[in-house]
Amino acid sequence: MAENAVINLQNIDVFQQKHLVLSNVNLNIAKGEFVFLIGQTGSGKSSLLKIIYGDLHIGSGIGAIAGFDLKNLTDNEIPFLRRKLGIVFQDFQLLSDRTIEQNLEFVLKATGWTDKNLINERIKDVLEKVGLRSKLKKMPHEVSGGEQQRVVIARALLNNPEIILADEPTGNLDPETSQEILLLLKQISQNGTAVIMATHNYNLIRSFPSRIIKCENGIVHEDAKIV
Repeated sequence: MAENAVINLQNIDVFQQKHLVLSNVNLNIAKGEFVFLIGQTGSGKSSLLKIIYGDLHIGSGIGAIAGFDLKNLTDNEIPFLRRKLGIVFQDFQLLSDRTIEQNLEFVLKATGWTDKNLINERIKDVLEKVGLRSKLKKMPHEVSGGEQQRVVIARALLNNPEIILADEPTGNLDPETSQEILLLLKQISQNGTAVIMATHNYNLIRSFPSRIIKCENGIVHEDAKIV
């Protein structure tokens, strides 16, 4: 395995209820790398993401995610693997009855943080990174869709993840806001966190060329091109 790889999959077969969904997957993603993940619905994109966050077990082959051995991953280890990951979805999944600060505090407490001062510092730190320090006390509905997605990215950064999985993070946003979110994710990768962004938006990919991983007919192509 490459020394700086945070995702390393070799000759992996992936099954869902005995149905082969991805075969002979080989994928290497380095620390701080930004990659796009593309593929039609049903092509195996979701299954690939599920392998990475420990929701699907691998059949054959070997794999390591952020230092965890997928072949021997136990159910008890999955929460610890997931702390190494930040996940950003298309629908923001923010708690609507809590302020932005309370949304982030909830996640920190759920992942074992107890010191109030450290919690407050970490929340301010991640909101600073996404340009929303001033929105601390706002409710989610009081900020724009783009700002809500920035909060979600801040939430994903709370535990200093090695990998961010962004699943259609711009799906509900206008083109200009989508570009802002993509630039933010690129910036995060430049600070050393690997980012995998699943998207159907080829205009974004053309605007910000990066390595492309494509799922097609149960095969993962590590260095794909878009036409």
